[in-house]
Amino acid sequence: MNLLPRTLRARLIAGLLVLLALSCAAVGVATSVAMERFLLGPVDQQLAADHGRFAASLEHGEDTRGQARGTFGARLVDGRVTHAAVVSERNGAQPGLSPDDEKTLAALPVGGPPRTVDLSALDDYRLLATAGRDNDVMITGLSLHGVEETLNRLQLFELVMFAGALAAAGVAGALWVRLALRPLQRIATTARKVTELPLASGEVTLAERVPDTDPRTETGQVGAAFNRMLGHVESALGRRHAVEQRLRAFAADASHELRTPLAAIRGHAELALRGDEPMADGVRHALGRIDAESERMSELVDELLLLARLDAGRPLAREEVDLSRLAIEATGDARAAGPGHRWRLELPEEPVTVTGDPLRLHQVIANLLSNARIHTPDGTTVVVAVRRLPAAVEITVQDDGPGIPPGLEEGIFERFSRADQGRSRATGGAGLGLAIVQAVVAAHDGSVDVRSGPGRTEFRLLLPA
Repeated sequence: MNLLPRTLRARLIAGLLVLLALSCAAVGVATSVAMERFLLGPVDQQLAADHGRFAASLEHGEDTRGQARGTFGARLVDGRVTHAAVVSERNGAQPGLSPDDEKTLAALPVGGPPRTVDLSALDDYRLLATAGRDNDVMITGLSLHGVEETLNRLQLFELVMFAGALAAAGVAGALWVRLALRPLQRIATTARKVTELPLASGEVTLAERVPDTDPRTETGQVGAAFNRMLGHVESALGRRHAVEQRLRAFAADASHELRTPLAAIRGHAELALRGDEPMADGVRHALGRIDAESERMSELVDELLLLARLDAGRPLAREEVDLSRLAIEATGDARAAGPGHRWRLELPEEPVTVTGDPLRLHQVIANLLSNARIHTPDGTTVVVAVRRLPAAVEITVQDDGPGIPPGLEEGIFERFSRADQGRSRATGGAGLGLAIVQAVVAAHDGSVDVRSGPGRTEFRLLLPA
């Protein structure tokens, strides 16, 4: 588990507190070392001034009342302690040295600087070893209880002060970092507003801009670059919208202009086929193909013209539509066109009605059923269901066919999207059926999605109730 803070604000505050804590620790260690040296100075001077007199007096049993309370003295001969005492209220008292204590005393350098030694019976002492007159060693020591007590008080005071300083620095640092990062927050807010805009299609105006553009600051430079990027994006989206508008206008105009000559071609072909004059079989076949292909092209032109009108936002008819009746009619037509499939209807007892365009909604259901018929083999079961939900009406078209090929489901509602990617039109149409489904449903403020897998494909439509 990663315990490091994730946000930039938290990382800056944490880094500030870590640096401050390290600085406080360094100051605390330095002051403690300096204070310890300062307090040990008078102790060492007092030991040096004694010259081992207290330890020498132990050999002759002299009075120790002139010595400071807690003063330690010991006399060593050949590394063995012969006399040892500690000044107390009742003259000298035997300290009860252990064998380890005696080894520690014997290891002290004679004539060397004072050393701090922890004796088992006396705690920490500052000891000084000097040479005696009889080839013996005189050791004098002073208790460090006062020094340690002063250091403990200093360290406790520093701990309290540093803790308070860290807490105050944390609060002040959080406020300062929040103030310093406010320009970045404004950039993030602007970016979030831009992501909420509908940029996929239509005319887009990116009016949002970052207010912080001071080139002398890093955030100002980021804000200025972000604004320039938004300007480029807005320009590119504007050009894209202009191209889309021209393409839609072209599709609408071309579709409109093609309807008349196509109708004339079909009319002449039908007239020639109905004539009584003898006609060669090849000519009759050619006229039949002209009639069939012109009919298919007329349907394609009508679909393109419908999509162009929907793209232009032209309003559809608004009247009460019985979806149950539309489902029955569309399923009947599909059964006649695909007798090899099994067609089922699941309808509620009461009619399900919505407000919309009956012709276009019928076309939606018919396109979905035609799609299921064309892309599934004979024997496939296709189920059309209409249900009333609390806030919407649901229409589903489900089949147990092989499913949508991998990679095609994501763009299945795009125009000219086909399961057969080849140029042949042996299967399917021009790839506009599902695009019309999505456009018509969107014009009714609804939604459509698809879920597919081997053995099950379901198109689900939701229309406002």
